[in-house]
Amino acid sequence: MITAITNVRIFDGEKVIGATNVLIGNGEIMAVGGDIPEHAVIIDGEGGTLLPGLIDAHVHTSVDGLRDALKFGVTTELEMMGGFTKSGREAQLKGIGGIADVRSAGMGVTPPGGHPDELMPGDGEIPDFVLKELEKMSEEDRNAMLAAHAHDHEEAPAVSSRDEAIAFVDKQVSDGADYIKIMIEEGTVLAAPGLPVLSQDILRAAVEEAHRHHKIAIAHVLTAESSRLAIEVGVEGLAHLFIDRPETTPDLVNKIAEAGAFVTPCLVLNSSIIGKPAADIAQDSRVISKLSPEWIDTLNSSFNTYPQGSMEDNYRNVMDLHRAGVDILVGTDVSVPVPSLGGLAHGVSVHHEMQLLVEAGFTPVEALQSATSKTARRFGLDDRGRIAEGARADLVLVDGDPTTNISDTLSIREVWQYGIRSIAGE
Repeated sequence: MITAITNVRIFDGEKVIGATNVLIGNGEIMAVGGDIPEHAVIIDGEGGTLLPGLIDAHVHTSVDGLRDALKFGVTTELEMMGGFTKSGREAQLKGIGGIADVRSAGMGVTPPGGHPDELMPGDGEIPDFVLKELEKMSEEDRNAMLAAHAHDHEEAPAVSSRDEAIAFVDKQVSDGADYIKIMIEEGTVLAAPGLPVLSQDILRAAVEEAHRHHKIAIAHVLTAESSRLAIEVGVEGLAHLFIDRPETTPDLVNKIAEAGAFVTPCLVLNSSIIGKPAADIAQDSRVISKLSPEWIDTLNSSFNTYPQGSMEDNYRNVMDLHRAGVDILVGTDVSVPVPSLGGLAHGVSVHHEMQLLVEAGFTPVEALQSATSKTARRFGLDDRGRIAEGARADLVLVDGDPTTNISDTLSIREVWQYGIRSIAGE
């Protein structure tokens, strides 16, 4: 079956183009513009804008998270620590439809007792949100999830030497990790000062091993100093924006730009860390109808671990990077519906992140690029993030014109993932 989306404004991942029709079939975009076959199913996009499927470049997810993401036009989530590597996907997602596609780093490189250990319960206890997820599963799927996520606290993976770092990276790659994540987090921003951090030599060994396997390395960082260290050990990307703004910020920005690294600022997370809930988004009628009460409560809460921070500093930091030519990607760091990890929700927070980027100084088109083509390019996802012949038919039809009013991205009319239509993202 061929579907023709007609009479629509098209943002192709880079810009608005002259064509007003898109043909899709067999999971792919067959043509952009041109004649419409007589037998095509017609979707009239009048008054709307067609976008590539959105990509969240930083999540920690679950089947329910992937399902919620798709409701909001997020057709791909990139997991920055979790169990959805190639082997995890094969074990946990086989036969499940109506969910976003996912890629994963597997488990992150961190020392014993290092981040994110401070966010988890002690004594080997499985967190409540994991128990709820397990209750929904068959015994086979439950065992697969437990194996993939290594939730036994006593077996939590950690490294303390170069050899262990190399072996750890090798294990993630053998499990089918799509990229490698390293942690550089001493805890101040997360109200857990004194967290152990691996030495520069060990971090560099992990990055070099990732590169030996032709995988990019991404660093969790929340301060300027940890960002500097990450760039020095050779990572391709920073998974967060530094929340502080020391006098040395211009030099750091230059180092990041010269290294060619990308930054996924997760402004929605930094806003939450500073103590600002996503209350306006939570009250939006376009959001309330698609989220559970638990997620609405989570949006209305916040981390609130660094109230001395300033969103104005965050905006200046991200705009300095942007003006220096650094690729800025849209990511959120959304995980689970827990108020202490609040201000975030799957799918929704991608739209909020784009709004914050525009508030910082991006044009709406630049924010859309950061949620589509730029992320696809930096993660080697050559089949998505754009509307072009031969690309995956991951598409979002929204009412209005988000290239001039970014909030219109939430006015979702329809979503297609790999050509499969999902009315109003439901």
